[in-house]
Amino acid sequence: MPQFDLPLRELEQYAPDRTEPADFDAFWEKTLAETAAFSLDARFDEVDAGYSELVTEDVTFAGYGGHAIKGWMLRPRSASGPLPTVVTYIGYGGGRSLLGEWTAIPSTGVAHFVMDLRGQGAGHRSGDTPDPGVGGPHFGGHLTLGIDSPETYYYRRLFTDAVRAVEAAQAHPFVDPSRVLISGGSQGGAIALASAALSPTFLEHAPLGAIVDVPFLSHVRRATEIVNTAPYSELVRYLGIQRGREEEVFNTLGYFDGVNFAARATMPALFSVGLLDDVCPPSCVYAAYNSYAGPKSMNVFPYNGHENGGAVQAAEHIRFQREVFASA
Repeated sequence: MPQFDLPLRELEQYAPDRTEPADFDAFWEKTLAETAAFSLDARFDEVDAGYSELVTEDVTFAGYGGHAIKGWMLRPRSASGPLPTVVTYIGYGGGRSLLGEWTAIPSTGVAHFVMDLRGQGAGHRSGDTPDPGVGGPHFGGHLTLGIDSPETYYYRRLFTDAVRAVEAAQAHPFVDPSRVLISGGSQGGAIALASAALSPTFLEHAPLGAIVDVPFLSHVRRATEIVNTAPYSELVRYLGIQRGREEEVFNTLGYFDGVNFAARATMPALFSVGLLDDVCPPSCVYAAYNSYAGPKSMNVFPYNGHENGGAVQAAEHIRFQREVFASA
């Protein structure tokens, strides 16, 4: 597929005006304050997954509304702690899956916390966390779930879970709470942007850095105007039936758009983009990147799509991880 978005020289300067609700900060302050009223209740139960060099644990903690959220924690068996830790957020439709998918990061000598996604885990990678009042893992539909208002929108719950996941990781006895990195790609990148902006206002120890690969949910209105691939196609189809509700819908999305979170995030960040990406378009990625308020770098993959740099970018994650943890 040829490049379909702006040329790179224009992407590097692409900084559209941000559209955000006037009460954006108040909305999130209220949401996180309500969440703080629930005990974190983080539990780590060791499971035997057959990895002799790793300690593997089943995690449960209280996320938005006190709801039980699952996860995995992996760490090197030989490490005595306290350990630097990477918290990973997962792409659209995915869940925490099986422990075998997450052995690479603890092999570098750090702990790895993987957050399950409420109601997801039926599109790829299985999940184990229901979304109370909605149901267990189901396929698609999350992008428009509860979109009538920011209070009921699905991503209010998910982004709050993400901040609590950092807090849960920091509560582990083998974790150094002052050395945590957050990471995610696609939807996971959207979650990482939200967590990068919100965690410093909620936690005693903010994460030290963020890895944000091809972030979803950034500059959403433009995305719906230039691509019709999943998951944005869910929103396009919704608005094609719910005619005349565009402004109401995009007002709700303003509370969750990665561009608005990026403008509030100040920790060092590593981004990536594929210039052939027709899932999370390059201009939408750059809209978040160019709005990002902290130190940042971008890895550009001109002939890749949504997979971006693959193993090359994974190696960059390790490099960035080492730099961030060494600076602490």
